[in-house]
Amino acid sequence: MMFKQTMVSWSAAGAMLVMSGSAAASGFALIEQSASGLGNAFAGGAASAEDASTVFFNPAGMSRLSGKQIAIAVHGIKPSAKFTSSAGVPSGGDAGGLSVVPNGYFVMEMKPDLKFGLGLNSPFGLQTQYDPNWAGKQQAIKSKIETVNINPSLSYQVNDALSLGAGLDYQHISGELSQYSGGALGTAVIKGTDNAWGYNFGVLYNVDSSTRIGMAYRSAISYTLNGTVATSLPAANGSAMLDIKLPDTWSFSGFHQYNDKWDVMADVTLTGWSTFKQVKVSDGTGATISNTPENWRDTLRVSLGATHHYNKQWLARAGLAYDQSPVPDAFRTARIPDNNRTWLAFGGQYKPSAASAIDVGYAHLFISDSTINQPTPAPALVGTYSSSVDILSAQYTYSF
Repeated sequence: MMFKQTMVSWSAAGAMLVMSGSAAASGFALIEQSASGLGNAFAGGAASAEDASTVFFNPAGMSRLSGKQIAIAVHGIKPSAKFTSSAGVPSGGDAGGLSVVPNGYFVMEMKPDLKFGLGLNSPFGLQTQYDPNWAGKQQAIKSKIETVNINPSLSYQVNDALSLGAGLDYQHISGELSQYSGGALGTAVIKGTDNAWGYNFGVLYNVDSSTRIGMAYRSAISYTLNGTVATSLPAANGSAMLDIKLPDTWSFSGFHQYNDKWDVMADVTLTGWSTFKQVKVSDGTGATISNTPENWRDTLRVSLGATHHYNKQWLARAGLAYDQSPVPDAFRTARIPDNNRTWLAFGGQYKPSAASAIDVGYAHLFISDSTINQPTPAPALVGTYSSSVDILSAQYTYSF
């Protein structure tokens, strides 16, 4: 009984996966899947098919690669989220922390018109952590999510103009959530994990020798996280279960080689966050402990980019994007102080040889200040957030 009372007191108990309000993409998605794409703010992601990272962005793009290729990237993502109360008093410190997100891709030719690819990445994640005694410790202290996604894929070149691709996603997810529960309970911590399957597919069409368009889809994935709650009071500890569905995405991209020196690209990505209406937490018997409304909405991300080829070894990239937040103002929480964001990105590539390339990219995300009025658990948390994100990425690509 005490376990149920403890869980009910957590207004965000069901938010085990909704834990990165300063994630690089809106909500808690991670679009950082290549350093080459970051320099263009991921414009043209489903059409560029520049390297093996197309396994994630559009598997049909593998048809543009020859032989075998491996691409390995690492991304340093530093969100900042600073809370100021309605009385003008800062509290909690900077809830953002540096996260390092790696990913890797491999593509090989099985037949001239058939390619196999494998991706290893993290499509959702990041971490926020407040000072233990901050004004909103009853709402949140630490929030963390980590995902590992294994994505085998195939592409088939139908003809000179059309290529198709599809893949499976096997995904592991783990989460940790803590907040102060008061009295003998102290700080309570929920942890949980699950594994689930999804899929993706894409189409790439060459309009002519210099222009191509792409469409890519990544499915929603449903999880049942099984975990535990731990407090300072052993009688309050027990098991917990959370059902949650992460969103699908549709991406529509274009790429155009303007001349020998310039490429331009664009992308529109729709993310189906509206499936995230509520988060239901159950105990070990399946009885409902809490049912927290979220009422998230679908989002739109629009990006434009350009690449300048200085010579055969060097190129420079730039990009701009606008990324809507799925979080309605009325449902913003300390775990998810998310808001609309504007991306400004730069990058470059150096080719030491015909078979290798080194990419670097940097982006700054300007996030609109957000208000919060979270009445429960008491005392209410009322104030504003000032947030931003910085991303620095590097990638090595080798063809053989």
